[in-house]
Amino acid sequence: MEFAARSRRLSLRPLACCLALFLGPVLAARAAVPCPSRAVLDVAALQSELMVVATTCHENAGYNAFMQRYQPYLLRTEQDLAAYFRRAYGRAGQQRHDSFVTALANAQSDAGIRQGTDFCPRSQALFQEVQALRSTNQLPLYAAGKDVLPADVLSCSAAEPRHVRQQLARRSRR
Repeated sequence: MEFAARSRRLSLRPLACCLALFLGPVLAARAAVPCPSRAVLDVAALQSELMVVATTCHENAGYNAFMQRYQPYLLRTEQDLAAYFRRAYGRAGQQRHDSFVTALANAQSDAGIRQGTDFCPRSQALFQEVQALRSTNQLPLYAAGKDVLPADVLSCSAAEPRHVRQQLARRSRR
């Protein structure tokens, strides 16, 4: 009986070695998936912040106006974010994406709670500011300037290459 168990263990070793050889590059490729652009993260964070403000401060009309005006841009942002999570986590991508969105909203809500009664008066101006932007191309720079992405929500380096920042700056001047 001891011999049979030992021979089964030995016969699994080649299979384990083959799996390691084949899965190694796949897992390494997943680990090397670049983060979404900083613009995508900033806009997603701004959208989440506005949702928290709308919910907490009863500003549904402002949030709905924001969503209506920027819907095509926000859809592209969401698609880029979803694609990142699919590439990075495969089948678990949707679950990780949902966890990211939840963690983002929770972190922003916690920050609002720490502000106390100042939160609504301070934050409601965001709706007027985003509606005052001249074009949707200005949204990523506006979002970046608001610094609403908590540092600990997504654990990857999402630094925007310099040429992309310059291109976004040129677009916002139009």
